[in-house]
Amino acid sequence: MEIGVQSKDIVYDENPAEGFEMMRCAGFSCCDFGLNAYLTNTQLYSYEVNDFFSKPVGELEKYFAAHKRGAKGAGIRICQMHMPYPVYIPGANEDMNRYLMRTVAPKSMDICAFFECPYIVVHGFKLARNLGTEEAEWEQTERFLESLVPIARERNITICMENIYTNIGSHLVEGPCCDVKKAVERIDHMNEKYGEEVLGFCFDTGHANLVGIDFEDFIVTLGKRLKVLHIHDNDGIRDLHQIPFTFTRSRENMSATDWEGFIKGLQRIGFDRVLCFETAPVLSAFPQKMKQDVLKFIAQTGNYFAGEIAARRTGEE
Repeated sequence: MEIGVQSKDIVYDENPAEGFEMMRCAGFSCCDFGLNAYLTNTQLYSYEVNDFFSKPVGELEKYFAAHKRGAKGAGIRICQMHMPYPVYIPGANEDMNRYLMRTVAPKSMDICAFFECPYIVVHGFKLARNLGTEEAEWEQTERFLESLVPIARERNITICMENIYTNIGSHLVEGPCCDVKKAVERIDHMNEKYGEEVLGFCFDTGHANLVGIDFEDFIVTLGKRLKVLHIHDNDGIRDLHQIPFTFTRSRENMSATDWEGFIKGLQRIGFDRVLCFETAPVLSAFPQKMKQDVLKFIAQTGNYFAGEIAARRTGEE
């Protein structure tokens, strides 16, 4: 398995080649390139938008040409991308949501194709409380996803839904895609409808930990539908995006996150894709002079996961 990491706080527009080279030197071969950096969730939840995605596709490709060259020069493969999120905001005006769904989302798909990236991750709509039911929430999300299917089929991209949490009062609770059986049914229904894999899944370990998901069961139930991973850790209370094994439940050092279930689940389904880390906040927590060392440690953690999965798979055989 290859090891990947997100581009945030590593790859900068001023000199993208330098960031990709830093990834290579740390031991990564893949990158999760985040388009959310160009239209942040902080902006969106404040009902603010910029015009970055209003540029013609040719202009966007020109903008990212140096990034593509830098990745290729360093031998880094863009293995997944993340669409800006959210792509629908309850309470925002109709023009803003239309811009997100009809301009930002399709342009993100175009950029994904330009990078020759096979997977793009999309956050589902958080609308269950607004619409009354989770089913109504999914119906609206499904209509949005289907609007992207023609681009996905033409550009050979698989759209990946992600398990996310939501907030009720001061509590974090299950959000879209946390019911794995429903996720499997919906993925299979859409793929059967179009006769190809237009929809897949991104399993986010941090989000799963926050809402108490059984890692092994969730991963095994997903099976072949699991295409990409977002690997990171937290204390079970906040979405901190830290290095695995960082948090414990007691002074006896029992991990706060079920990494054993994570390893077993991936081993059981024969997962052989990229182990990709979503740990950008770690890089700003440590002194900048330690960035390369921290990246190396994250890559080594990925190598540990890969080694454990491979060893147990061999043991079964």
